[in-house]
Amino acid sequence: MTQGVPNSTTGFALRLRDVTVRFGSVEVLSNVSFEPAVGKLNALVGPNGAGKTTLLRAILGTVPYTGTIERGTTKTSRPSRIGYVPQKLSFDRGMPLTVLDFICCGLQRRPLWLGYRRKAKQLAADALRRIGGDGWESRSMGTLSGGELQRVLLAMALSSDPEILLLDEPVSGVDIAGEGLFCDLLGSLQTTGHYTMILVSHDLSIVTRHADYVVCLNRTVHCQGNTVETLTAENLRRLYHQDVGLFAHDGLHEGHSHTHGHTHGNSADAHLCRDHDDKRGPQCP
Repeated sequence: MTQGVPNSTTGFALRLRDVTVRFGSVEVLSNVSFEPAVGKLNALVGPNGAGKTTLLRAILGTVPYTGTIERGTTKTSRPSRIGYVPQKLSFDRGMPLTVLDFICCGLQRRPLWLGYRRKAKQLAADALRRIGGDGWESRSMGTLSGGELQRVLLAMALSSDPEILLLDEPVSGVDIAGEGLFCDLLGSLQTTGHYTMILVSHDLSIVTRHADYVVCLNRTVHCQGNTVETLTAENLRRLYHQDVGLFAHDGLHEGHSHTHGHTHGNSADAHLCRDHDDKRGPQCP
């Protein structure tokens, strides 16, 4: 069985209305409402502690919330499936676990020591092929580099054939070369697979190059819309409560070379970043 293009959603993929999350007396998210662009890469940006990861967990249903989170339906009238790529995976690197073992864990109920189901094995192989991991099935999880591990996590998310992909800072801790490969891979998947992606990122250079739609979050939505029109210096100053720099950028999408140089005002191709000595916020490479 070969995975094909996801069964596209009808109308909308995901819709959030007045989503509020409280942990005890602390309100982490307040009346968050947005609807990501269908079949596009949507970015979720904001300072540390803004509630970005908590919002993803609310969408996944792993934290209690008030308000409504509604998934769209596919052409076959089933709710849209969600794939999730965490920021990192903590595990014992000495454990005898192969890449195929790891992916098949989420695809079959039968214990792995009783063997792989044919369908699960085929789905895992197809997902690995899509992320450029042909032949990785027998590799030990403990021998993977940071970038390779994130690609395996992406393959696991893809193996369930989702319409929606949630990615929580998937390139944090990955070197620059691996970061570029991963982001180009996301761009290719989004273009060919028509996934509705929600990417949490602190790196606004990644956001400006790859995202079509952006939501600026700091416990509540401060602004949202088309990436180039929304990520203005004024909006980022309000979001991060600090002055930002604006840097020229040639080529928004994957595979394009780009150069940096200071500019004033807005540009259709632009990096926007905070002062480099502020360690809490997004940085330009």
